[in-house]
Amino acid sequence: MNCNAFSVFLFPERKKFDRNRNRRKVAKNRRIVVFRVENIENTIARLDTMGIQADLILFHPYDRWGYSRMNLEQQNFYLRYVVNRFSAYHNVWWAMANEFNLFRWKPVSEWESNAETVCRQDPYRHLRSIHNCMTMYDHSRGWITHCSLQRIDLYRTAENVEIWRPQYGKPCVLDEIAYEGNLPFGWGNISGEEMTRRFWEAYTRGGYGQHGETYENENGVIWWSHGGELKGGSPARIQFLLDIMEENGGYMEPLPAFFDETCCTNSASHPRKDCVMYYYGANRPCRRPFYMPEGQEFDVEVIDTWNMTITPAGRHSGEFTIDMPSRPYMAVRLVKVK
Repeated sequence: MNCNAFSVFLFPERKKFDRNRNRRKVAKNRRIVVFRVENIENTIARLDTMGIQADLILFHPYDRWGYSRMNLEQQNFYLRYVVNRFSAYHNVWWAMANEFNLFRWKPVSEWESNAETVCRQDPYRHLRSIHNCMTMYDHSRGWITHCSLQRIDLYRTAENVEIWRPQYGKPCVLDEIAYEGNLPFGWGNISGEEMTRRFWEAYTRGGYGQHGETYENENGVIWWSHGGELKGGSPARIQFLLDIMEENGGYMEPLPAFFDETCCTNSASHPRKDCVMYYYGANRPCRRPFYMPEGQEFDVEVIDTWNMTITPAGRHSGEFTIDMPSRPYMAVRLVKVK
């Protein structure tokens, strides 16, 4: 599966599902310990050769070393060092925090101070965001270039893009719409089908999904913490979606739609295919009516997003009906005949 952005923690992480134990146990708050810098630089450079952005996460709360509790002077020293060191790489984004509101001891004023330091130190104006857990940050803040979003509802995930886009007026990157896997908790045990559905919901609503995998093996090791080989069902389907996105010219603008579908178009861009897309999610229609302008012909394709097939369904105009296979996760693309 290809991707174009990859999240990178700068500080070490301590979580229940991260089995790395051979790490420094204590870090004195009175001085910054510079670690793994060359490794991080090599990672950024390697990602660049693959056309991937490195979304550098500057702070996270999963800590037993004291990094998350540095005072403001120490934070700003660290941020100046990191931005000076990494900003020369053109494929760098700044993520101010992962799950910022788990820093229950840290007020919003400190996050704003951190952001001011990053903006002041970065002459290249890389993209900037901050990631949430339970509640959203105020993404209308001027320093935020795009919304970095975790789902805040068990069921509505990518569907909320239609709320967030007009609310903030910025691109919506769904950095955590849960993970395909089998962990005990709901954030880490959705199916490949559900992960794929969430990506399609994001795309057709004008957002951008992020994939992660949390299948636990016999040693308690998961891809999410250690990398390795993906074994889930969604990566191939996300690649299939990416291929369709590239055919469509990339971003699609959402359109008004019926209650049981999402709809988007690329007519405002310069696509390879001037088209309208419809997506039906978990619904299973046996046929679907369409109401298009008279005199404008469309080549119709029925897309099975799980089985990864594209089936031509003829050339039509005006009002017409397309037969569907009564399966979930189907989409229809209408390509304008020029």
